[in-house]
Amino acid sequence: MNDEGSQGRGGDRLALASAKSELDLNQFLPYRLNSLADRISHELERMYAERYGLNVAQWRVLAWLSHCDELSAKQICEATGMDKARVSRAVQALEERALISRQPSPHDQRLHELRLTEAGQALLTALIPEAQAWEAELVATLSAGEYRDLFNIMRKLERQLERLG
Repeated sequence: MNDEGSQGRGGDRLALASAKSELDLNQFLPYRLNSLADRISHELERMYAERYGLNVAQWRVLAWLSHCDELSAKQICEATGMDKARVSRAVQALEERALISRQPSPHDQRLHELRLTEAGQALLTALIPEAQAWEAELVATLSAGEYRDLFNIMRKLERQLERLG
């Protein structure tokens, strides 16, 4: 038996095993950011569902409409990164609850303009301060400088993604 031959094959397997690429997800920024975002969204959705009967998609539609007054479903898809089907379901549910209205666009009959109704605005008048208080509690562990730095870092990463994309 050739010791060198059997050693060589075993050594090759050992070298391959140690050369195997590994990824520690706890040290991988995309994973950590996604995990944190998922946890935050889950906690907020729990609050929205319990108190207001809303899911995250519905909340995002309402929040964007409160910010922009009037948007199409397509614009909401672009602003939120949600897919068309998810936005469509959210819009339908909000319209059924009379929280938003949908009217054909005078500029493009293929589009519908979405607006908050008085009931939708009233719901947001109660919900927004609660969401802001929840956010304040979440970030209370950060100093004012850390909070500012966090947003600056996120903006830098967003700009870099645009350059890379």
